[in-house]
Amino acid sequence: DAKKLVRSPSGLRMVPEHRAARSPFGLDEPPWVPDKECPRCMQCDTKFDFITRKHHCRRCGKCFCDKCCSKKVPLPRMCFVDPVRQCAECALVSQKETEFYDKQLKVLMNGATFFVTLGTSDKSELMVCRLSNNQRYLVLDGDSHYEIEIIQISTVQILTEGFTPGGGNTRAIGMILQYKVPGSEEVTQMKFTAGEDFSCNKKLSASWLAAMHKATKLLYESRDQ
Repeated sequence: DAKKLVRSPSGLRMVPEHRAARSPFGLDEPPWVPDKECPRCMQCDTKFDFITRKHHCRRCGKCFCDKCCSKKVPLPRMCFVDPVRQCAECALVSQKETEFYDKQLKVLMNGATFFVTLGTSDKSELMVCRLSNNQRYLVLDGDSHYEIEIIQISTVQILTEGFTPGGGNTRAIGMILQYKVPGSEEVTQMKFTAGEDFSCNKKLSASWLAAMHKATKLLYESRDQ
């Protein structure tokens, strides 16, 4: 998908030429709190004057003094080219998301192998599951081929094993995914199960499921914006 470089009050952004091609995990830039509505820092309540300048957080759009909004942190969910100024709270969230974009997104794109069961069928098919490079589709390849649009996914339930009442470690072994068929209100369910044989790398499958769990959280956040 073609992209273009645009300049906003917050900084340079590399965005898709067409909005329909944007990543489902992306966030829109927030409107800035107008200067006239912000005589004081919205964190520490310091009054703004000629010495104490006001700054806007690029993630939440609120107004802060330099001490409360000094960090410049990458914000790939808004497609910024360079790290941008964020308040302490938003910077912490963005830093946590960095792991997803630096590591887990690559895991999803590389894919993993699962036994996939469609609907109420009692038959499963061995398929390689991966996220498309534009992040818009979940692609499943085996004897069959499916492309599920990420924005059509309604629920994702990660299946685990190993839980104990004492708080023992759990391991992701599969997931149940529900999505709407484009052009209708019909909901389809797929069950993904990691293979038990040596040819299906359990560690890789567990890492892929963990990344999918994080991706689902970001997807829900994007919808709630």
